Amino acid sequence: MASFGFWSSSPLLLRRLTLPILPPLSPSSSFLQLKRDSLRRLVVIPVKNCSPSGKSKDVEAEPKAGLPSSPFSGNLSTYKWCAGLGGIGFVETAYLSYLKFSDSGAFCPIGGGTCDDVLNSDYASVFGIPLPLIGMIAYGTVASLSLQLQEGKFPFELGISNGRLVLLGMSTSMATASSYFLYILSTKLSGASCLYCLFSALLSFLLFFITLKDLGFKEVQKMVALQLCLASLVIFTLNTAYSPSLSVPSSSAEMAEMPYFTTEITTESSPFTVSLARHLRSIGAKMYGAFWCSHCLEQKQIFGKEAAKILDYVECFPNGYKKGTKIEKACADASIEGFPTWIINGQVLSGEQELSELARLSGFESNELGQPN
Repeated sequence: MASFGFWSSSPLLLRRLTLPILPPLSPSSSFLQLKRDSLRRLVVIPVKNCSPSGKSKDVEAEPKAGLPSSPFSGNLSTYKWCAGLGGIGFVETAYLSYLKFSDSGAFCPIGGGTCDDVLNSDYASVFGIPLPLIGMIAYGTVASLSLQLQEGKFPFELGISNGRLVLLGMSTSMATASSYFLYILSTKLSGASCLYCLFSALLSFLLFFITLKDLGFKEVQKMVALQLCLASLVIFTLNTAYSPSLSVPSSSAEMAEMPYFTTEITTESSPFTVSLARHLRSIGAKMYGAFWCSHCLEQKQIFGKEAAKILDYVECFPNGYKKGTKIEKACADASIEGFPTWIINGQVLSGEQELSELARLSGFESNELGQPN
């Protein structure tokens, strides 16, 4: 029996089809035998792919529709962590905001009353805005954005890439601010402890590291410039807010009235500080301050209680402070704008000063007594 064949050009199967030329049926022919013989001549060769060059290649699976392929796509576990941490931070700062506006004392598990000392200090607000309120807005934004990213919703039509950039920027800014306030806590408020401050800093650092881990090392490298810019902006803003050039400390800006009170110097003076205080007084150097000013108190603490009494100190609000109270005439004549302010040999120095700097500017030399610690 003769036959002829051809090759199929199907993209999935390569077949050689051999079609039989059937002889005329005869009584002796068996239909089943003929069918079996025909099927034996059909050869099927499966291949993975056919290309013009004749090479076989694996076909890559197409990405599923609706799933982003961007490196900023993130994963659900990251969003859940960020939303959870942001929610915890929101609750904590909301509690502290309530205490601030209700003028209530904070429950401090450890450290006695030092929590209130920190939360009511000059560093507890930025440009007159309570720091807990700023933290509540920041944590709330992080939690809300993370929840929407988890559900695949992008607020304000940001898109997933921009949404992730906002989350990275928020966590970077919050971690930078927390680092700054930890520095303030350890230097300007040394000896004080604030469990709420430390817990908030921990939340900020966790948010920052979780966001970085999700992006990956390569993507983080691309974002370094953006992160440095944000960190620099945060530090510059905080430095400006706490600059001694502010005419009235932020804590006094909110008080309606504060009667005058005296502060106690608890540190001991050294022979160097006593000699320096006498020298400063002898040349007419003056220190201008206000009774509520914590920086003024810290400056006196550096000198010690004996040397502080020798300094020519000018109190700018000797009758207390209330809205509408005018600054003391001596301070107004010297154009004092912030506290403390030193005027030494006609040179104006704003803010706390190191003893070595005061000695240098005043021309004080004390080889016998040595240099300050």
